Amino acid sequence: MLRRFSLLLCVFLCAALPAQAQIQTTAKHALLMDAATGQVLWEKEGRIANPPASMSKLMTLDLLFGRLKDGRVKLTDTFPVSERAWRTGGSRMFLDVGTRVSVENLIRGIVIQSGNDACVVVAEALGGTVEGFADMMNARAKQLGLDQSYFVNPDGLPEPPGQMMSALDLAKLSRHLITEYAQYYPYFSEREFTWNKIRQPNRDLVLGMLQGADGLKTGHTDAAGYGIVVSAKRGDQRLILVLNGLRFPQYKNDYFPNIRRAEEATRVMEMAFREFRSYPVLKTNQIVGTLPVLEGAQETVSVTHAKALNVTMQVESSKGMKTQLRPNPGLTAPISVGQRVGTLRVTAPDFPPLDVPVYAAEAVAKVGVIGSMWNSVKRKIWK
Repeated sequence: MLRRFSLLLCVFLCAALPAQAQIQTTAKHALLMDAATGQVLWEKEGRIANPPASMSKLMTLDLLFGRLKDGRVKLTDTFPVSERAWRTGGSRMFLDVGTRVSVENLIRGIVIQSGNDACVVVAEALGGTVEGFADMMNARAKQLGLDQSYFVNPDGLPEPPGQMMSALDLAKLSRHLITEYAQYYPYFSEREFTWNKIRQPNRDLVLGMLQGADGLKTGHTDAAGYGIVVSAKRGDQRLILVLNGLRFPQYKNDYFPNIRRAEEATRVMEMAFREFRSYPVLKTNQIVGTLPVLEGAQETVSVTHAKALNVTMQVESSKGMKTQLRPNPGLTAPISVGQRVGTLRVTAPDFPPLDVPVYAAEAVAKVGVIGSMWNSVKRKIWK
């Protein structure tokens, strides 16, 4: 009788607790990221490499944006259109062989028109050859920590085979583009572009469906299915969503899958903005606490995160949020101001632990021989 009562009580209490909203999608691979911190908020097979199709053009743009930022390339520079670029199939900017095109127009051709020919032009200009540029893409992927990515071309076409990226890597790369190249990011929100008297709308239809949406890129091949990387900002909160492997019935109207893809991304993002909130954890230069120091003139060091810290999680998770300071193993003096000395771990129910680095807010000198002996005695006494 008591066992039955306990079971009924448990059922009652569980039913009374607010349920976490569960994001679902028909995409085979999906991942939601908080742009401010890089936190992964939700994922579905998000760390498995798969063909990224035209979404891999984001890496081509990263290499170009980097050279624009450091001055090696200017928006007004022009690149030549080779026969190889002109012959490239799939989505095109419709470049003419033998002409020269400005970097700014090539960016629009890649971002808005998803021009494979424009990607080849950029690849040959920056890497000498398409193959040489692919080597640059792979080297850059290592620099950015994109561990599930491999590139064989600048455009994401299925030939040659082997182009792979995970949803996590696409989100990381998108976050990098947004934060590091803010001056070039507005190209992603442009709605159309005309080249060679051919007007093409941006394939990212989410731009017209979702409040705050301002980029980034779509993709489709038979192997990859339909994919999209979308970012949107509302107030101070920016989210990045990656969907890949969407499959739709084959219709004669090729525009139908684009609409369905945009509707799915919009639905998931609307739910994400509704269910996830950004919660303040630390203020700027706030002293988080103290950590023990070995062989120091003082036994502890005050630590700070320096910057303000907000953590994004679901509303119900926030009610059980906790923080814990963890020192670096064997933290030993001398310690200088600004030196990384440990981590602040943020935990909450149904929330992956988040480790944030913390730094010394004060200097701690190394203790002398006598002081070291006295510290040793004190430790023995305290034991």
